[in-house]
Amino acid sequence: MSTPIRDRVDACPGALQTHAAADGGLARVRVPGGLLSADQLRVLATAARDLGDGALELTSRGSLQLRGLPVGAEVELGGRLAAAGLLPSATHERVRNVLASTLSGRTAGGVLDVTPWVAALDAGLCADPALADLPGRYLATLDDGRGDVAGLGGDVGLLALDGGTVALTLAGADSGLRAAPAGAVTLALAATRAFLAERTAQASSAWRLAELDDGPARVAARLTTTAPPAEALSPAGVPRARATPAGVVPQRDGRTALVAVVPLGRLTADQADLLADTATAGLQVTPGRAVAVPDLPYASAAAVLTAAGLVLDPDSPWLLVTACAGRPGCAKSLADVRADATRAVATGALPAGGARQHWAGCGRRCGRPRGEVVDVVATGAGYAIGTPAG
Repeated sequence: MSTPIRDRVDACPGALQTHAAADGGLARVRVPGGLLSADQLRVLATAARDLGDGALELTSRGSLQLRGLPVGAEVELGGRLAAAGLLPSATHERVRNVLASTLSGRTAGGVLDVTPWVAALDAGLCADPALADLPGRYLATLDDGRGDVAGLGGDVGLLALDGGTVALTLAGADSGLRAAPAGAVTLALAATRAFLAERTAQASSAWRLAELDDGPARVAARLTTTAPPAEALSPAGVPRARATPAGVVPQRDGRTALVAVVPLGRLTADQADLLADTATAGLQVTPGRAVAVPDLPYASAAAVLTAAGLVLDPDSPWLLVTACAGRPGCAKSLADVRADATRAVATGALPAGGARQHWAGCGRRCGRPRGEVVDVVATGAGYAIGTPAG
């Protein structure tokens, strides 16, 4: 693959390096593995009220965004995040993009629990000064074998094949390199360093591994192993991304988890506080713009969350619809796509019927999820409906 020509620097926003949007500053808070304590979610909700527009945005990478920040608010926000343990490294905060299987170790489907890998990989990233130079769009995926994040195109990924074998994926494809679970994070960190080294060697401005010339193959060649690579899985062998269903999810230990989808990914501060109050342990933000609340003794809280506007119906049309910020938050948008999408859901008039669809205010299609998605793109004179594309 040829390296794309980047006509702008990597300005991916962070909590300290904010983006100037039409509605004010936008801060993106990385939450490795989507794992949050209830208190941390309350801190974010309070910051959204005090400093932003009163809501949190969930991204397709399991991060949380605050919008509408006044100039200079990132200083106050950074202090609050650091005190809550959400900003362990000011130099590495934009590269802590780590996705992990939802409810790993708690529910059926996975072959091992990848949750311990999250903290280990995050600590390894932050401990290496050189890795602060990773592009802000670097992504690592930690999949327990069920296939919910392996197919999301991570630059570096770990995919559990069985209880004793983990595959290294590069740009979403199997590299053929293997590790035992205990050495998996070490291999992922080595691959991450190899990605950065190859990017430097090519004098490339690429934001993703797949954008480098023969990136995955060259990164794999940089890695040393004690055994030759195994036969790589075919592309079809790497699971395609699939979300954990919304609603009540039984855990292996007899307890219950609730997975609440947030319509269009916009979580009000009041909804965030309610989720925090519901939790008995931590919570997990998922790449499906949902929040999982595990370890509940009963499912009775589902009705309370539903009444607050969160979606726990696995057949809800809200599970099909995503959207960019649109007007008024984005100056490039040609429509208020969130309002239009909400109206379409309420009236049962989704333009792509029962297909997954992403509403976008312009041709950039920001926030578009991976997989087969129909594009609903504002043109200034209505919407152009695309065809499903991967």
